[in-house]
Amino acid sequence: LMIGGFGLIIYGGPLALMITVFVVQVKCFAEIINIGYAVYKMDNLPWFRSLSWYFLVASNYFFYGESLVEQFGVLINNVDFLPFLVRYHRLISFSMYIIGFVWFVLSLVKKYYLRQFSLFAWTHVALLCVVTQSYLIIQNMFQGLIWLIMPVMMVIINDIMAYVFGFFMGRTPLIKLSPKKTWEGFIGGGLATVVMSLGLAYFMCQVPYLICPIEYSAELERMTMSCEPSALFRPQEYGLPDTVTTWRRILGMKETVTFYPFFVHCFFMSLFASIIGPFGGFFASGFKRAFKIKDFGDLIPGHGGIMDRFDCQFLMATFVNVYIHSFINIPTPGKLLQQVFMLRP
Repeated sequence: LMIGGFGLIIYGGPLALMITVFVVQVKCFAEIINIGYAVYKMDNLPWFRSLSWYFLVASNYFFYGESLVEQFGVLINNVDFLPFLVRYHRLISFSMYIIGFVWFVLSLVKKYYLRQFSLFAWTHVALLCVVTQSYLIIQNMFQGLIWLIMPVMMVIINDIMAYVFGFFMGRTPLIKLSPKKTWEGFIGGGLATVVMSLGLAYFMCQVPYLICPIEYSAELERMTMSCEPSALFRPQEYGLPDTVTTWRRILGMKETVTFYPFFVHCFFMSLFASIIGPFGGFFASGFKRAFKIKDFGDLIPGHGGIMDRFDCQFLMATFVNVYIHSFINIPTPGKLLQQVFMLRP
């Protein structure tokens, strides 16, 4: 049901995905903050809850503003009042934060100093874990929907296959934080994730809707997702070592192999999802054990809250963003045009 809903959101396009990311972010933040209130027993200071949500608004103004400036510079410069907001975006964002900072200092109550400072730190950690990584998810999406969908599916596949292998073959405990996790499930789920991710990537590389960057077209006056596929998503021929080439020649096979270059990147992303991704879940398990709670929330019957489903997704999204900027991010004509229009005399 959840995978089907995710498919409908993808069909709805970039705007639907951005709204979904924002809603998930707000719900995850609420779940983390509510735990903080329960732990530090701050219910008798209701205005402090308002301060936490104010910091969420200020953070979103900064990060979503950065995305809009980067992706829709041409459109923004055509609207009378928006260039002013763009020019002073960081100043406005900093001013909003300073207002919240002063508000916090003025709200300090003598007998609650330690609890208030603890919750202040709790709020900022929640912002770092949720808002920052939501911003990275949006950035990944603008590179092409495949950079959002593939990582999400890798984590889902790994979660399901690790459970299947662990259920049928699990004998050796993996980590004390999650007693039900086994080495058999960890290894079997990892191998299945790599293989299934490559199979999924083969089909996705053939769909322009998924591989084209999301850019604003000044001519069409709307977002576009049509392009000439880059070399990354076109089959390429690759040579093999001499020994392998000789054997392939003897067997009557081609001396070269042909595959999508994206497969290489997919392989490394699936390795991260299989080896490092589960540690996001282990971290969340340790967090819940530390505060003696079963789940972050109860929104999804039998599965806990939204944060319980997205603990690994946020970690994966951060890796993909770093990976894109390290190995993939090549300027396109659309991006260069955005930068030209954003130049100031």
